[in-house]
Amino acid sequence: MSDVAVTLGILGGSGLYELAGLDEVEEREVDTPFGPPSDALLIGRLEGRRVVFLARHGRQHRLLPGEINYRANIFAMKVLGVERILSASAVGSMRDEIRPRDVVLVDQFVDRTQCRPSTFFGDGVAAHVGLADPICPELRSIVLAAARHHVRQAHDRGTYVCIEGPAFSTRAESELYRSWDVSVIGMTNLQEAKLCREAEICYVTLALVTDYDCWHEEEQDVSVSSVLENLQANAGSAAEIVRQTARSLPEGRNACKCGEALRHALISPRDAIPEPTRRRLGPILAKYLA
Repeated sequence: MSDVAVTLGILGGSGLYELAGLDEVEEREVDTPFGPPSDALLIGRLEGRRVVFLARHGRQHRLLPGEINYRANIFAMKVLGVERILSASAVGSMRDEIRPRDVVLVDQFVDRTQCRPSTFFGDGVAAHVGLADPICPELRSIVLAAARHHVRQAHDRGTYVCIEGPAFSTRAESELYRSWDVSVIGMTNLQEAKLCREAEICYVTLALVTDYDCWHEEEQDVSVSSVLENLQANAGSAAEIVRQTARSLPEGRNACKCGEALRHALISPRDAIPEPTRRRLGPILAKYLA
């Protein structure tokens, strides 16, 4: 099994540190040019599919959102042959109708992070991918259909505002984000979405709602204890959604353009890209530099 490429990657967020139902598991350490991923990657079989699972914060939740090596995580998935990534993430709700223990299949992001590396490029190669629609539409529709079988309410579309953390928002910040008409708030998924587009990997966020941030006058302000209680309830639903998604995926990627995101994004002349950069980014650039 160790030589078999996998096509579906799962990124587990807060409360999702393992993947129920994963059989024939092989633990793999992957070296990347960007350093080590968050933890060992677990390759196995789920619903007849070869999948790889990675705990975004580490299996003991030892990494803050700003400490996660997003580039290493996505690069490691690319090296293993992953073509699609489902990212499960705990979020706060910014709207009355989005309640704790609901899920949201977001389709947009707003970036409020600071100084996090969010590109593979540089060091002699310039590229600018299109990110107008950062979520894969085909994968999102598949995960939405799966979610509607396993949770009380699965919301179709929404905007995820990604903040730096690790502190939760001030009340003024929370009200500001609400004035932008965002749907949920989190600390991790923006970098993943950008890097997946550069790596030509389909990406979707399964946003698992744990709280109302601190804007809701009739609810308690967000706290670790309230988040953990809802995380436990969400974890079982997330596992079932992942299983059904694995069953439902088509073999090929014919309904989206994620697999050719770099076709018109590279600006640097191919013969001007330094050889060390070519080698470092081989898994991402090889087909365009041949």
